[in-house]
Order: sequence, then C-alpha cells, then structure tokens
Amino acid sequence: MTASFAKATETIARWHDIIASRDLSGLKDVIHPDAVFRSPVAHTPYHGREALVLALSNVIEVFQDFTYHREFFTDDGKNATLEFSAHVGGKQLKGVDLITFDDDGLITAFEVMIRPASGLMALGEEMGKRVGAKLKEFS
Repeated sequence: MTASFAKATETIARWHDIIASRDLSGLKDVIHPDAVFRSPVAHTPYHGREALVLALSNVIEVFQDFTYHREFFTDDGKNATLEFSAHVGGKQLKGVDLITFDDDGLITAFEVMIRPASGLMALGEEMGKRVGAKLKEFS
C-alpha cells in the first residue's frame, strides 16, 4: 500500500465517522481548499471547499435512512466509490459518491450520481430550497 493510498483510506475512515456521528465540524479538515463538487442535479461543477461543505452539510439533513453499503478504491488509492441508499420526501434512491484524493489524502473532487429519476428530482427540489442560491456563487 502506498503512502497516498493509506492517507486516502484514513480520510474515508474519518468521512464515515463524520457521517455516522452527524458532527460535521471536522469536514473541512478532509477537503482540499480547491476541491470541485459535481452535483447530480447541476450541469456546472461547484468550486472550492466551502461549496462542498455547504452541499454536504445540507444533504445530510435532507437524506433519511442514509446508509453506505460498499466502497471501492482504485489500485493507487487516488479514487474511491462509495455506494449508498437513502430516502428523500418518501422517495427511495440509490447512489454513489465518486471521490478523488491528492497525495495527502485530501478530497479534491466529489461527484454524486443518483437513481432513479424520482429520487433525484426529490433531492434536487429539497436541496434547491435549502442551498440553490448559495451554491450558484461557487459555479
């Protein structure tokens, strides 16, 4: 295992602790300042740590029954995929978080993909109410 792989797995372990405890105070510590966030409901990516923290700190409130099921790493440890399920407004959804890390294990890119469309639309509607205007500042 390379040093960068070890650091990425440490970040994912911290990530799981943050999500499980719902204590987001350490979230900024695992995200690179120039991170890019790709939302499942927006065409344009959002730039910067603050955009990702804003999105994640709100989506954790929107998702109900959120559960991670599986995780996969590339051989070099620079990328991870986390499979999850949740409910939003009575709609069930499945998704994946596609995460890229730098050599220090900081998250440099975070992309979310969700299905089915009904779950994605429910998420988009709820997130739009909460952070839609604020996130536009980061695009």
